[in-house]
Amino acid sequence: MPWHYGDPFAEQRAAARKVAVVDRGNREVIAVTGPERLSWLHLVISQHMTDLADGAATEALVLDSQGRVDTHMEVAHLDETVWLDADPGAHATGVRGGTQPLLEYLQSMVFWSKVELRDATAERAVLTLLGPRTDEVLTKLGLPVPGPHGVAGDQQVIVRRGALGVDLLVPRDAGWWERLTEAGARPMGSWGYEAFRVEAARPRMAVDTDDRTIPHEVGWVHVAAHVAKGCYRGQETVSKVHNVGRPPRRMLLLHLDGSTEVLPETGDPVVVGRDGEAGGRTVGRVGSVVRHHELGSVALALVKYSVPLDAELLVGAEDRVVQAAIDPDAVPEATPGLGREAARKLRG
Repeated sequence: MPWHYGDPFAEQRAAARKVAVVDRGNREVIAVTGPERLSWLHLVISQHMTDLADGAATEALVLDSQGRVDTHMEVAHLDETVWLDADPGAHATGVRGGTQPLLEYLQSMVFWSKVELRDATAERAVLTLLGPRTDEVLTKLGLPVPGPHGVAGDQQVIVRRGALGVDLLVPRDAGWWERLTEAGARPMGSWGYEAFRVEAARPRMAVDTDDRTIPHEVGWVHVAAHVAKGCYRGQETVSKVHNVGRPPRRMLLLHLDGSTEVLPETGDPVVVGRDGEAGGRTVGRVGSVVRHHELGSVALALVKYSVPLDAELLVGAEDRVVQAAIDPDAVPEATPGLGREAARKLRG
């Protein structure tokens, strides 16, 4: 996918002040139809699906039996079809172990349910509009303007209001990129999109997550995982940690030392320095690393929950170690689990 179109910071400024369009056509798209589509999805993914209205959007996960995240998906329900889209290479742990492509895994879970699944990646591309003038571009092109967490459109163009902007699932090779840019949206590459995603502390699979990540660590509980619905794979971990525990790690936004051009890379360690030098205790791993037009060099990192928010950190490896500080305004609010609170009152 295009990294940028010549001036990545100007692209970001356009998205912040006007509107920009990002080509996310590498995302995998799956269409789910059939009279039992919602009740079946309710059983196999983490989100509460039975009451998902036509014209509504949400997010969902596929978890393994231990509650670890296999796949994150964006969801849109429109005209008796549920559209799922995920990052390329989406997979799930099979019932007999090993990994399967996401579509293959979902097909293996159909059994006798009245649902049909098809790979729609070749027919649909995801384009995303970001910026305060997004609705103006949609109106200019005669497209509907959905409300928060809403989906609108028809079988030609599906318009979904997402967490970062408005996603359009459009037919490939139908000229929609050209129509959007001619309507005033500035082309922006993945560099700019990733910068806004990191600013919003939105994790990305296999970048901000590892093979041990549970939904609570990266802010996907309530957003993509329901804590009170009936049984689904991994539900025990989701419910237990939500009610009586706290996650071992949490995803934090780090501000990196911008005095050098060197930046850490995904997977590098996060270290609590000793006397201002490397060699301290490793407390986490680096996820997404970006250069933001206003924030400078920032990163998302999975860090042990016990690390103080004012800790001085060193991130990176080999010759790319830089100092980092936790952004206190981006720390997710901690809420006491109901079970933990009940136990405290009982002891009292």
